Amino acid sequence: MAKKASTKTPKRANAQELGAQQREISVSEFFSKNRHLLGFDNPKRALLTTVKEAVDNSLDACEEAGIMPEISVEIQQVKGREDRFVVKVADNGPGIVKEQVGRIFGKLLYGSKFHRLKMNRGQQGIGISAAGMYGQLTTGKPVEIISKTSDDGPAEYMEVVLDTRLNEPKITKERQISWNGHAGTEVRIELEGHYQRGKWSPDEYLRQTAMANPHVSIYYRDPDGRELRCESATGMLPDDPKAIKPHPHGIELGILINMLHQTGSKKLKSFLQNDFCRVSERVALQICERAGIYENARPKRIARQEAESLLDAIKDTKLMNPPLDCIAPIGEEQILAGLRSNVEAEFCFAVTRKPSVYRGNPFLIEAGVAYGGKIPPDRSAKLMRFANRVPLLYQSGACVMTRSVQQMNWKLYKIDQPQGAMPVAPMLILLHVASPWVPFTSESKEAVASYPEVEKEITLALQEIGRKLRIFRNKQQRSKEESRKRKYIERYIPHIGQALQNILEFPDAERERLTEQLTRTLEKTRTG
Repeated sequence: MAKKASTKTPKRANAQELGAQQREISVSEFFSKNRHLLGFDNPKRALLTTVKEAVDNSLDACEEAGIMPEISVEIQQVKGREDRFVVKVADNGPGIVKEQVGRIFGKLLYGSKFHRLKMNRGQQGIGISAAGMYGQLTTGKPVEIISKTSDDGPAEYMEVVLDTRLNEPKITKERQISWNGHAGTEVRIELEGHYQRGKWSPDEYLRQTAMANPHVSIYYRDPDGRELRCESATGMLPDDPKAIKPHPHGIELGILINMLHQTGSKKLKSFLQNDFCRVSERVALQICERAGIYENARPKRIARQEAESLLDAIKDTKLMNPPLDCIAPIGEEQILAGLRSNVEAEFCFAVTRKPSVYRGNPFLIEAGVAYGGKIPPDRSAKLMRFANRVPLLYQSGACVMTRSVQQMNWKLYKIDQPQGAMPVAPMLILLHVASPWVPFTSESKEAVASYPEVEKEITLALQEIGRKLRIFRNKQQRSKEESRKRKYIERYIPHIGQALQNILEFPDAERERLTEQLTRTLEKTRTG
């Protein structure tokens, strides 16, 4: 007999019970459960991301201190564990003061770069602390840090763990030790990972880092004991980017309202001049007049509707582009040097575009190409992507740089290309986006978003290298055709000499002299 279905009404939770279940989530707790957003979605990528974040931090620290960077990277496999590695990265930078060590390595969204508009490798204060959090989650081991802030002083050794519930660091061990003869920092992170040489490996990342940063010296030992040494090729640091103020054309209403409430300026006119770049007194008065707001109004007292009128007035006012000294490009000569050191090619060319602007943020596109030589001829062209001198190895399909290369008509430049795909040619393409605020698609910083202004500049840079490549290809084809004709003539010169001898009846010596003269004339056309 079938059971009678229950007619009992399920108990419904009331608002108080539901409210009691709510609690605040810290940023570290969120990312510990969504670590794929930070580049730790699989063991192979986690190992690369850890190396990347530590090296980027070291390079930024050295350059800001005006020190020629010397970076040492070592990856060791934990004995008896195929899936566990120790990543150790040391530098010759200024070191980190003891009070800051815990927060830098054990607190997410803590750093000095987020609020500065200048070109940096890191910006959000997430990278190295996220790497330490991943190591802690997968091995239970703390991050080990050695910091020395002076050449003749002691070094501080600290072990740091991240309390993900509170997003706060805990120092579990600390002591002074003897370390190195110079200032610097060393970080040691044990983590679960997978090491494999090739396209997405730490080895490739470090090679490309040296290519885009020719002033850096990198010493690397992989888990198999192989060593890679990339010595500094320039002997001089790149220009130090300068921090700039926000550009009025790059702000939105909510940001403007926050700036009005937080400014130290007492008058609206001085707020526009002091809190933004490229706003003179004349321009500030013009904006106030268009907005219909008294120039001496108190910024903190401006209502939302007035702020909206102010923003509309800003958008309608013609302003100079932001200053460009916040960007430090690689430079055409250095790109060429990097390409030539990476591959043996017949033709290399590089271009640095003039800076442009997206959402009020200045940016600059650089492109380079290497063609022919020992590059495999029957494969798709290799694309190397960089953002602020940092190699981007993952998420190429989501990146505007990849799509720009695929959407360009390479056949116009005598390069084979399947429709909507990478060109097929013995070619390596380099693209670099430099900006104080690169529009990455996610927190893992592996792909650049498709802003129309950025895409346009990339396309223009690719077209420029395409035109130079077409000129080279035309010369190459002409040279091949001339060589073919010359060989044809060379083959028949002896027959011409013999035919003339038969017709004019001159001796063999004269025929040989005539053959030599024709050969010399042909050689002159080769070198002329």
